[in-house]
Amino acid sequence: MKNKNKHTIAFYNLENFFDTKDDPHTLDDDFTPKGFKKWSTSKFRKKVKKIGKTISQIGFEESKRPPALIGIAEVENKEVIKALLKSKSLRDEEYDFVHFDSPDERGIDTALIYHSEHFKVLGSEILPLLVEDDDGNRDFTRDILYVNGKLNDEEIHVFVNHWPSRRDGADETSYKRIKAAETVLQKLDRLNVDLPNIIVMGDFNDDPNSESIQTLMGSGRFINPMQKLLSPVSGSANYKGKWSLFDQILVSHTFLNYEPGTHSFEKAKIFAPKFLTEWKGKYKGNPFRTFVGRKYLGGYSDHFPVFVIVEKN
Repeated sequence: MKNKNKHTIAFYNLENFFDTKDDPHTLDDDFTPKGFKKWSTSKFRKKVKKIGKTISQIGFEESKRPPALIGIAEVENKEVIKALLKSKSLRDEEYDFVHFDSPDERGIDTALIYHSEHFKVLGSEILPLLVEDDDGNRDFTRDILYVNGKLNDEEIHVFVNHWPSRRDGADETSYKRIKAAETVLQKLDRLNVDLPNIIVMGDFNDDPNSESIQTLMGSGRFINPMQKLLSPVSGSANYKGKWSLFDQILVSHTFLNYEPGTHSFEKAKIFAPKFLTEWKGKYKGNPFRTFVGRKYLGGYSDHFPVFVIVEKN
């Protein structure tokens, strides 16, 4: 089989993947039957089905199999991930996941879904992102998820990120995302490995040329194969007619070694088939969202997934 050694590594922001239950410890009230979004069991099940279908097809054209690793963001808890893995499109795959509850006020977290036929977890932990707001109080945001494991018997280190938003202004909040980049680099400095295989993926809320991403690149550890994918007419999300590429996957230079027994980088892509897009009208070609404000559209996510293909040498 031509593609037997090709594997997909993906990242997908699932846009508010909440269950319908009210968690008294988080600000999830909008996503309850009586909340602002009128979120219901029926809507949740439709979203589960659609996200499952999407994940099963990311990179399939290139690797002829569903992804080996999928980092996900904006998931409320373990239960929604379990529901996703039981969906029609994924239930026959040997998927498992790593997830920790984060201190994010809305209760949204990151997680790593992995195909146990190809990936074995050796260890995992959360890296708290310790940033303060303008008043000097801790800004409780998503932790960074770190997973150490073996991809087809080669050890790798994976970081799944969802960095602080730009809600209060890109420049005003930039320091938070720079701190997140520094947190990843500090963990790498603590690893007792000479040339680790590293994958840093996530919704960084910054484009490839932003200072936070350049902080990672300035360490000399990475290539950013996503950089060339951002253009005036393409990206992973679109806001007010402008494309951004906040969703990225960076890989270490070791993925360019092409040595026997290792994985080598082949290509990077944005996964944007027609079914994930608005089909017509003013927003044709944009991600087909679940909601716009309180209006339920019934789509997938306000982000396209991104992925890289690696090949086992």
